[in-house]
Amino acid sequence: MTADNEQVTSTDASAHAASQLRRGASSTSRVEPGTGPVTGVNGRGSSVPAVLVEGVVKRFGATVALDGAGLEVPAGMVFGLLGPNGAGKTTLVRILATLLAPDAGRAEVLGHDVVREPAAVRELIGLTGQFAAVDELLTGRENLEMFGRLFKLSREDARRRAGELLERFDLAQAADRPARTYSGGMRRRLDIASSLLTRPRVLFLDEPATGLDPRGRNEIWAIVRELRRGGTTLLLTTQYLEEADQLADRIAVIDRGR
Repeated sequence: MTADNEQVTSTDASAHAASQLRRGASSTSRVEPGTGPVTGVNGRGSSVPAVLVEGVVKRFGATVALDGAGLEVPAGMVFGLLGPNGAGKTTLVRILATLLAPDAGRAEVLGHDVVREPAAVRELIGLTGQFAAVDELLTGRENLEMFGRLFKLSREDARRRAGELLERFDLAQAADRPARTYSGGMRRRLDIASSLLTRPRVLFLDEPATGLDPRGRNEIWAIVRELRRGGTTLLLTTQYLEEADQLADRIAVIDRGR
């Protein structure tokens, strides 16, 4: 997989899953996003891919959700995972986010095994699921500060980081309104912002523009491009070829779990 927008055959996350990940974060990431070489605590250099999946199998009773899935995502790019509903996209994302354990195969994030080293993986990643994981009774600012505290940020750091992200995502004027008054695009931007509180090096975006109108979709696309320019590695799942073509440096197709 070396060409830009190369399509290859490669080996379904919800708001609940995103909340699980945030509540399960045991510590904050101490690594800023960047474009330099990837060097983890294991001493490996820039050859370590941001995401590596090999022969992953996941079954739910008689249903095979993933059947030997495999892919490799180099650091610093947008990788598009394209497939229809039920193809296994979200299941794979949940495994990479340490929310599900695979039945077979292996998966790594920046050299860390998602089964053997889940705490290390959680320090490095952010997750935005298919549905916005925000508390609609809280204001936008309160949502971000709450998630910051769940990520073990100090009260002061959570407040400061929330302010930065509200400005960055053009939500400052609506920051003190309840999230239930937000448009779909605003809720989605707030959800992505909450995934960036600890400056993750790898961000999983599970169908981030699904259900949005064209304006909201374009806002999300602009955020993805900005994150890419800032050096964040993004794994983006989508049902839409146009979205993958617009955003992804490389594209893999998944169907029937492979």
